[in-house]
Amino acid sequence: MIITGDDPEYIAFVKARLRGQFLMTDLGPLRYFLGIEVFSTSDGFSISQEKYIQDLLARDALTDERTVETPMELHVKLRPTDGDPLPDPTRYRRLVGSLVYLAVTRPDISYPVHILSHFVSAPTSVHYSHLLRVLRYLRGTITRRLFFPRSISLQLQCYSDATWANDPTDRCSLSAYCVFLGGSLVAWKTKKQVAVSPFEC
Repeated sequence: MIITGDDPEYIAFVKARLRGQFLMTDLGPLRYFLGIEVFSTSDGFSISQEKYIQDLLARDALTDERTVETPMELHVKLRPTDGDPLPDPTRYRRLVGSLVYLAVTRPDISYPVHILSHFVSAPTSVHYSHLLRVLRYLRGTITRRLFFPRSISLQLQCYSDATWANDPTDRCSLSAYCVFLGGSLVAWKTKKQVAVSPFEC
């Protein structure tokens, strides 16, 4: 169980009550949980999945040490028929699943992971090459962290954007948003719109 707050006496009280009812161990300040590393400083705390990325790259060893500056090229529009079908899609599916979990702390890969996840049922060589690009990007940005500053500001700021008829197969647009509470990014998402706007036809 993770207990948060800024009143040490009340936190100690809650822990004591819990120990009276349940068999539990106090592991001290949170440092690592479900593949997510937590770093606390006087300015705030940050979360990272650096070890998770290292394990991912080691397990699915890339054949080279190249890195790239962006997780996906600009203006790429992937289609289900691009390239040749992979003889065994298992690795593609496993990697996409790992990247979906990695996006918990890496909003910068949210868009390409969303696109690549569309093809898990029948991935091709082209889709796989774009997947490798995301891995090369992660290799070059492995130390990036999501930082949450210690701020008393509770100002809520939301940003959103959308593509226009971006999907080449069904002409649906993509929507994306991110939400900041004070200086902290607290929510983000990329999603295909469920309907085609009449203005996109």
